[in-house]
Amino acid sequence: MCGIVGYIGPREAMGVVVSGLQRLEYRGYDSAGIAVYDAAAGLQLRRSVGKLQGLVTRLQQEPASGQLGIGHTRWATHGDVTEQNAHPHRDASGAIVVIQNGIVENYLELKTRLINLGIPFVSQTDTEVIAHLVGLYYAEEGALEPALRRALAELRGGNAIVALCAHEPERIVAARLGNAGGVVIGIGQDESFVASDVPAILDHTRDLIFLEDRELAVITREGATITTLAGERVQRAPVTIPWDPIAAARGDFTHFMEKEIHEQPRALMDALRGRIDQERGLVHLEDLRLDDAALRKLDRIYATACGTAWHAGLVAKFMIEQLARVRVEVDYASEFRYRDPVLGADALLMAFTQSGETVDTLAAMEEARAQGVPSIAIVNAIGSQAARVADGGPLYLHAGPEIGVASTKAFTSMLMVAYLFALRLAQARGTLSPSQIGTHLQALVELPSKAARLIEQAAPRCRDLAERYHRVGDALFLGRQVNYPIALEGALKLKEISYIHAEGYPAGEMKHGPIALIDEEMPVICIAPRDPIYPKMISNVEQVRARRGQVIAIGHEGDELLAAKAHHVITVPATLPLLQPVLNVIPLQLFAYYVALRRGCDVDQPRNLAKSVTVE
Repeated sequence: MCGIVGYIGPREAMGVVVSGLQRLEYRGYDSAGIAVYDAAAGLQLRRSVGKLQGLVTRLQQEPASGQLGIGHTRWATHGDVTEQNAHPHRDASGAIVVIQNGIVENYLELKTRLINLGIPFVSQTDTEVIAHLVGLYYAEEGALEPALRRALAELRGGNAIVALCAHEPERIVAARLGNAGGVVIGIGQDESFVASDVPAILDHTRDLIFLEDRELAVITREGATITTLAGERVQRAPVTIPWDPIAAARGDFTHFMEKEIHEQPRALMDALRGRIDQERGLVHLEDLRLDDAALRKLDRIYATACGTAWHAGLVAKFMIEQLARVRVEVDYASEFRYRDPVLGADALLMAFTQSGETVDTLAAMEEARAQGVPSIAIVNAIGSQAARVADGGPLYLHAGPEIGVASTKAFTSMLMVAYLFALRLAQARGTLSPSQIGTHLQALVELPSKAARLIEQAAPRCRDLAERYHRVGDALFLGRQVNYPIALEGALKLKEISYIHAEGYPAGEMKHGPIALIDEEMPVICIAPRDPIYPKMISNVEQVRARRGQVIAIGHEGDELLAAKAHHVITVPATLPLLQPVLNVIPLQLFAYYVALRRGCDVDQPRNLAKSVTVE
């Protein structure tokens, strides 16, 4: 969730860029930097560790003058919080500077190649790889645009990238790969702006152009020329954004829920920031107040939550037990204290809560404290009650504000953070080696771009299915093992916002009751990735078909057997089995959204529901 701002025009770039960064400081606050070009002074870099005020103070002491500039507020993914790791990053020649929001999934491979070519690295970041690649190709192409285009062809993962070159002071070049990082271009009078989010430039212009996936823009004072990464020209007129802050925050989306579904690639990326070390195969959870000795002593974990967060706790049980070999019990927070639980020594309470203010979850945390059991909070709201009560530390989601009542990005971010905690626990207990943890970290790094691709491909499919099934009165969701909680979550989403009765069930239990409900009118959503119990799910699909039920299957790309068995298939990319729920739930969110939309329901504020339940 790094902040990006760029400017070219008649004004001093330093003031415009810094003011834009101040509006984006919530997106990154461990370091900041700016690069400004002036014909007399050349390319000037100023960087500082800590909050943006540190950079402001530095610029007061060492001003940077010029009418072309780019700036960045960082929230670390790769590398410690140091001035060397702060953006912008230079190429080996020093003439090219790059800022980035995203993750280069294959940066280790690219870094090794560049080092073998004799290119020295001065930071621990993946961004420096981009700067050196651009510099390498600039030496061959003699121009920034084709050099960046060639570099982008080698990058994997979702990225927003902005670059400038001292030899080309009349332009900024920006690009977007995937949906994990946004790029918005502002068009003014004889000046142009670029940013990672709208608020950074709304004070200067309301005429905005949004870059789409795999597009590149050459930005000058006169405007922007947009092409695909293949070089094809894109015609896109600016759109005028109203000053209404709610409309501006919602952007091009009809509802906040739709926006938040599409924000999941970025939210998943932000959940990783500053927490992984791929080169050494390590997980760092700085806010965790339990050291290795305390983690090794754990005998049992009690996961407690309400609603969607409870489903995240159920998934976390599979993650922790399989990766770290620690027993996990999952409780509804509303029932936990009333059953007079016996927690015992060497236990930990793990509270899942988006708001951090859910009264039942807070009561469960107090019960744990009364029994001398530490707690940690998987929480989104910084400084919330749960974050303060958690004596073992809050593990923040960093998902950003979630306005829609029905949780989407907070849920998938909870799964991401739970996975990181499971790996941290496995690391302390020695159940996984650094090499094995490295394999899991690579899968985590690849997940945001897979989620972005899935949203793009699944949205029209889910819209079509919603058109067909929006009149039904009931729906059944089936899943097994780690995907059983996803069946529960899919059913909850549908009932929350469309008011259709829906049930989630473990597929193996279908014959013990729910099979009596199936007829030719009922859609049965079967979550059937190719995992060790795939044949069992295929058997469930066949049983539904035998009762004339309508099968909507969630399965892996290229699964011809599932396509032959089900009436409809929504395909999802494959990942590690314990991470697959993060992807499998996204089509269920989209399906629920489009069904509710088709039924004319209030998607963002469904009846009788509130975002945070603060009373019993």
